[in-house]
Amino acid sequence: MVQPILQFGTSRFLQAHVDLFIAEALAQAPGAGDALGGITVVQTTDRADGAARIAALAQGKGYPVRIRGLAGGQRVDRLQHCLAVREAWHTSTHWPALRQAVAQGEVKVIVSNTGDQGYVLDERDGPELLVSGSVAPHSFPAKLLVLLHGRWQEAPNKSLTLLPCELVERNGEVLRDQVCQLARQWGLPEGLQNWLRQKPIWANSLVDRIVSEAIEPVGAVAEPYAVWVIERQAGLLLPCRHPAIVLTDDLAVHERLKLFLLNAGHTFLAERWLVDQRPAAETVRQAMADAALRSELEALWADEILPVFRALGEGPQAEAYLRDVRERFENPFLEHRIADIAQNHMAKKQRRLAPIVALASQRTPDLVQARLQAALTRTA
Repeated sequence: MVQPILQFGTSRFLQAHVDLFIAEALAQAPGAGDALGGITVVQTTDRADGAARIAALAQGKGYPVRIRGLAGGQRVDRLQHCLAVREAWHTSTHWPALRQAVAQGEVKVIVSNTGDQGYVLDERDGPELLVSGSVAPHSFPAKLLVLLHGRWQEAPNKSLTLLPCELVERNGEVLRDQVCQLARQWGLPEGLQNWLRQKPIWANSLVDRIVSEAIEPVGAVAEPYAVWVIERQAGLLLPCRHPAIVLTDDLAVHERLKLFLLNAGHTFLAERWLVDQRPAAETVRQAMADAALRSELEALWADEILPVFRALGEGPQAEAYLRDVRERFENPFLEHRIADIAQNHMAKKQRRLAPIVALASQRTPDLVQARLQAALTRTA
């Protein structure tokens, strides 16, 4: 029996984030967490590690999540057991059953985390897949289109919320547009295309938690900090209520906090690591323990970034978020190598630092951002 929450992806991130939130809500007294129910996890690739996770999840015994780090100045090291996943399927063997479950309205929420290429279309997918009931499409948008086509035919008025967790700006809208584009390419009825835009709820969301390592065959190690920010809209159905799930009318505020403080802080450390030719194996925690480098990072936040938030009227939120960032950077259990952060560094600088400078030029044109400007100027 399929569960009310359908999840595409078996990543350790989802195991220690969405799935753990739902497990914690399910464990509360009835009504306290308002959880819809359990999760059916769907693996869409043929990777061996994914197959091992699906096999372990299918046993229904749950899996461990170890939370390690700092929270409120205190060291945290605890082990939890996640029991939210009740079914574990694979598209190659369960596709007909999956189509039926979505079409008949058993599924109320669809969660996804399909990686960097998750929304990319595949030219091998075509409208014939609507007829061939046993063969799953290759791309995630095509899988969704086939599933939603069945819902439109059999239970068009039953509510359905899609909660993508991919790190894509306005991810719900982007995914919706991909699915609608594909429906047009396949020449599907205009009624379906209108329904796709108007009836399912495509939620924009932002996820944030460092999940540092896997526990084999299934399970994960994660930091204490966790948030799932979801943009509020009419008809939105959440999988549960949880302190880490935040509903907002302005997702951009939360996106700025993560990009300008956490991501920009990481990229600044990577810039100093490259320019100063610092130790090859240096970690974020070690960099934070270097007094001179820590001073430079604190000056970046205080003098070049926080004034931008204050100009936007978001100063208190930014300062509170920054307190959490410091603890995350100082996590005594996490070996976060700066060499890993420095991969694709030039592109990351443009994505993470340039928007701060651009926004400052609009809101605080007299603000001096020497460190940011120097980092953006260096091209080698």
